[in-house]
Amino acid sequence: MSYLKAGTEKITSNLVKGILDLHGNASLYEKSIHEDQGAWFFIIRNGIEKQLVVSSGESNADISDFSGKRYKNGDIDYLVCGMSHKNADAIRKRFDFTRPVLIGKANSYGFGDRLGNAGPAHLRAVSQTKFRPVLAQQSIRELQRTGRTAEEVMDAATWSVFQEGYHDGFGADGDHLKNFNDIDLMVRAGFTMFTIDPSENVQNEAKSMHEQKLDSAYQDLPWDEIEDTPDDFLHRYLDLSVKLRDGFTLSPGKAEIMQGMVKYGRVITNTRNLAEYITTTYPDHPAELELSIDETDEPTTLFEHFLIVSELDRLGVELVSLAPRFCGHFEKGVDFRGDLNQFRNEYKQHLAIAEMFGGYKLSIHSGSDKFSVYKVIGSLNLGAVHVKTAGTSYLEALRTVAVAAPDFFREILKFSLKRFETDKKTYHISADPKQIPDPDSLGDKELPGLLNDDDARQVLHVAFGSILSGDLPGAKGFKKRLMELLEKNEELHEKYLVRHFEKHLEPFG
Repeated sequence: MSYLKAGTEKITSNLVKGILDLHGNASLYEKSIHEDQGAWFFIIRNGIEKQLVVSSGESNADISDFSGKRYKNGDIDYLVCGMSHKNADAIRKRFDFTRPVLIGKANSYGFGDRLGNAGPAHLRAVSQTKFRPVLAQQSIRELQRTGRTAEEVMDAATWSVFQEGYHDGFGADGDHLKNFNDIDLMVRAGFTMFTIDPSENVQNEAKSMHEQKLDSAYQDLPWDEIEDTPDDFLHRYLDLSVKLRDGFTLSPGKAEIMQGMVKYGRVITNTRNLAEYITTTYPDHPAELELSIDETDEPTTLFEHFLIVSELDRLGVELVSLAPRFCGHFEKGVDFRGDLNQFRNEYKQHLAIAEMFGGYKLSIHSGSDKFSVYKVIGSLNLGAVHVKTAGTSYLEALRTVAVAAPDFFREILKFSLKRFETDKKTYHISADPKQIPDPDSLGDKELPGLLNDDDARQVLHVAFGSILSGDLPGAKGFKKRLMELLEKNEELHEKYLVRHFEKHLEPFG
């Protein structure tokens, strides 16, 4: 208990022991013991349920801000509380380390947690690295598909850092936000990182437009919002000559400039509008901004990258990170598919652009399991990076199911196969479900191996919303059964998560 105040270990040990003695089946999460103004707080496990214990201590401190069942142990009153939103909010008000912080331009790792129980393992994996964790990371789409609220996502992160005694600061990323309502939702829940997704404003067809149509689309851009004129803008970029790395120079021609601006002009204005909305509507709310342009038909060219950030910089928008659409394929749940030498060369040039505008991080979206890409980035030892993962944690939960409850895993896989054609529509994947063996033909010990198979991983990955919704025909009760099984097998589940994310983080050095 070295993180406690000097001289408190004996008091705490006696207090905790006395309380645990009254709850015979309970066990203690030792790193969760904290003190505030004479009151003591720690998390216990009672059966498969986690509970917060709040004690008034010997000083009879005020603990009326917490809600729970009251007990008495000698002269000491204490509450056994549920892990509710009200109690999470009370913890955040007491302990500043349980509230998210701005991560800035330091290396960071996004740990999406669709089930809300992976945070402690994520922290154990990242705690021995130089990466800062972003624990509360969820997109609007994921919230809708899992049936969770932004507050529930934040609460899960709060309980995780409290349980693990993690005091080094975590980020909270409202991912893929498209409008003011999305921002409002995440601000109310306390998120501090806002990932803008302007994909609906991208004109992917710009590159294939004939000259007359391109010129018309270029003239039709919202130049008042861009604070420029079509002619002045064009002349400014025709004079551009920017040296990057390895002798590479950006010097675009007229067609490339017009195509880039038609493709991304409304992305620039949309991003500025959302950024200004945050600063004007919530001037006292800590906020950092990521821009996601990875969901486009073609990879982001170096000039397109430069154009976007140059214009945002001119318009006063500062980014903490940017997610380009890199070369190759960043499919869900599997390693990178493409030319790694090309990725290396282009990544270095993208970094050079980032360094020209304040050194924001390059963000790797669909970052789960991109082990070959991690090795490339780690070997370069240049710039800063942010990696986003989500689905891979869900897959490690299913690995736990495959080991601990093989028949239930078979049910999940069969249902996921039935849902595949529907659920794959919003994802860029190449899984062939015909390559997956009939789960009934496999022995129990063979089932976990499917979590190492690319086709099976992607089929299982894209069905997460159907599984977790809990109310689709054929999947009723799946979420409740899944959560209870993971609670009963907490150590196994966390072992798989820690091992998996140590594998993710190790290549960065």
